[in-house]
Amino acid sequence: MKLSMPRFDKARVLVLGDIMLDRYWQGPTSRISPEAPVPVVRVEAIDDKPGGAGNVALNISALGAAATLRGFTGDDEMADSLQDMLQGAGVQCLFERQKGRPTITKLRVISRHQQLIRLDFEETDALPAGANLEGGLQAHLGQCDALILSDYGKGALRDPAPIIAAARAAGVPVLVDPKGTDFSRYRGATLLTPNLHEFEAVVGSCSSEQELVARGEALMAELDLGALLVTRGEHGMTLLRPGEEEMHLPARAREVFDVTGAGDTVIAVLGAAVAAGESLPHAVALANTAASIVVAKLGTATVSAPELRRAVQSDQGSERGAVSLEQLQIAISDARSHGEKVVFTNGCFDIIHAGHVSYLEQARQLGDRLIVAVNSDASVRRLKGKGRPINPVDRRMAVLAGLEAVDWVVCFKDDTPEPLLHALQPDVVVKGGDYDKKGVVGWEIVEAYGGEIAVLGFTENVSTTAIVNKIQGDAES
Repeated sequence: MKLSMPRFDKARVLVLGDIMLDRYWQGPTSRISPEAPVPVVRVEAIDDKPGGAGNVALNISALGAAATLRGFTGDDEMADSLQDMLQGAGVQCLFERQKGRPTITKLRVISRHQQLIRLDFEETDALPAGANLEGGLQAHLGQCDALILSDYGKGALRDPAPIIAAARAAGVPVLVDPKGTDFSRYRGATLLTPNLHEFEAVVGSCSSEQELVARGEALMAELDLGALLVTRGEHGMTLLRPGEEEMHLPARAREVFDVTGAGDTVIAVLGAAVAAGESLPHAVALANTAASIVVAKLGTATVSAPELRRAVQSDQGSERGAVSLEQLQIAISDARSHGEKVVFTNGCFDIIHAGHVSYLEQARQLGDRLIVAVNSDASVRRLKGKGRPINPVDRRMAVLAGLEAVDWVVCFKDDTPEPLLHALQPDVVVKGGDYDKKGVVGWEIVEAYGGEIAVLGFTENVSTTAIVNKIQGDAES
């Protein structure tokens, strides 16, 4: 599947669920307590982060989408801290504050990148009978493109059925990260995303892929689900849709430090991608990529749009080297999102010599990224005549891609790079030779979009034609 970044800036996501504070105490440990056989941690850092539905909303905002968060908190310092953090990150907070009840807080003690203990602060009694998230829901549904229910079993979503029904009536897709063994509570959801343990707790142990698929299909039919995504840890993800072939995605994480909050990232990327108009398979593939990023981080973490874009770009082979035009456009978009200056040059580059290397190194110094556009074989023949090129385009591109100064190499079939300049609009266009900028092909195009022309001198007494002529002369003698 070919991935690309959705227009997250066009997506609006409403998140309802259990809001909590994740608190981390971190420091070194070098001895065992004389009071009990436990390590002594000298706390050097205290870090607070939004957890639960708060982390989902934070992930959505980090992608560049608009996130609105609604749920229950206490009327205390922890709720104030959460609201400050979330609003500072661009999340619209609609907290239902409950006097006399603490904001749910999970305290983790960490040393040497290992979690030693977790302490939970929460009120286990049920929320008051009148406390629900249905009030004003219709107005919020009219201002969102997707609804996420982030259920941690803390009471905010004790009766999600009316919420799901209202969203369906409004034509808003509902994505649910479930909790517990009663999945009938989520009847009618657009997508349910249990992990394998949660899934098997409901349908029974699955000894094979076929059994997992069969039981998943039966569950979808029973609960009128639009789709089911089973997240399977090191075994990746499985997406099931009624009447469609199952889709298995392998896990992509190379190194796992902490799975805390990984489910929040998955549902956040899914919701933001669906809200941006992406197909469900595309959204799931993006979520799988995001999960591989977040589990390599310590603690509750988010995945930013630039991080996800770079991972997608790497998957598509456009991180560096020989690329297609479509891959190059993705790569340039990413570079610009990082404030990088893109330099462009072109040529036949038939036999790479010292002059080429020096020229490309000078070109690279004019910006942060260097594109080298290479004439196709047919284009070289039209420009240089019979017998050229000496090396076919794939070999020329491979050599150029191996040079340290070069980021991307792309082939073009026209006699001039003007169509590429229209499509890519590089910040600086470089050409070698002894002439002014108006001698550079396409200078009008570049200046029209606000780009810059730079003319560099060639290394003297070095040229491909001279090398070819010398070889032919030596062969004839």
